Amino acid sequence: MPQRATVEQLSVFAPLGALSAERLRELAEVALVESTARGRDPLSGRKLDGLSVFLLRGEILLMYAGGGTLVVVGGTGDGRFPLNRRGAPIARARAISDLDLLTLDDEVLDILVTFDQVAAGDAAAGSVMGRAVRSDARLGRGVFSLSNLRHGVFARLPAARIEELLARFERVAAHRGDVVIREGEEGDYYYVIESGRCHVERMVGGVKVALAELKSGDAFGEEALASEAKRNATVSMASDGQLLRLGKRDFNELLGEPLLQRVGYEEGLERVQRGATWLDVRYPSEYRYDKLPGAINVPLNEVRNSFAVLEPGREYIVYCQSGRRSSAAAFLFAQRGFKVCLLAGGLWAAGRGR
Repeated sequence: MPQRATVEQLSVFAPLGALSAERLRELAEVALVESTARGRDPLSGRKLDGLSVFLLRGEILLMYAGGGTLVVVGGTGDGRFPLNRRGAPIARARAISDLDLLTLDDEVLDILVTFDQVAAGDAAAGSVMGRAVRSDARLGRGVFSLSNLRHGVFARLPAARIEELLARFERVAAHRGDVVIREGEEGDYYYVIESGRCHVERMVGGVKVALAELKSGDAFGEEALASEAKRNATVSMASDGQLLRLGKRDFNELLGEPLLQRVGYEEGLERVQRGATWLDVRYPSEYRYDKLPGAINVPLNEVRNSFAVLEPGREYIVYCQSGRRSSAAAFLFAQRGFKVCLLAGGLWAAGRGR
């Protein structure tokens, strides 16, 4: 049976001990715990790049390349630090007793340590983010949960930029049935759901069609702001809740532009030759007649549905006719952690599509 580390076990390790109990519970959800029998080499054949390996229980003998050995006892002394982060590479290891190893992704660990130092560390005692996170545990579970810090709206932003954002967010109480944004209206605000749920609907042929339900930590309203277009859907509250609201100017300055990396057509061609993929976000009827070679089609209104289908490790160059729709699409992909750039000015600027 798979094992799970406890908060108490994780708290003895460095630098995990500096994290809150809530963060340690999140880490326990994504940590891999494996048992090894006495006499075996638990590190043999393992790829340790990008991982930190801790000794939860037992004793292990580490033998270093170039000479030298070290006996580590889980959770005490040298056992408080990652086995594979001691400078000299490990040539071999041997389990002196039955033992349990805990493996964590370095990126996950770095995200949490960085965020908590900015948000809740002593140096940030007077910061907006620090006060907010310490005074309201819902932020840590929703907007600033590990999932959102890795893949959500704040995933591509440095912690200092998040601090600026939080200082400018306005908290708004919302009640079940309230219409937050209405299809066809001008875009004025960007929203992040702090608590509660929202329905997303669009008029199709005179009939309301339900598109999605959003939950705590989800964001909406970015398409109209990033593309300077009308609202393309209506979002209403499915329950009572709290929203974080950001004005258009602050959105563009702090969130919109930093996530939009623009490239010219020639540079885009070079990136495609190196393995990137053109991503056409126009309607299929447009894509059909003048798509770029090798492009795949994900219309703007289907972007959210494509997150689970596209390859997150691949680079995509997003384009449309003018750059308006692709700006909104590129923002959506970027805030979910995809490696994307935007074809500056769209097909028109590239001398195509007219």
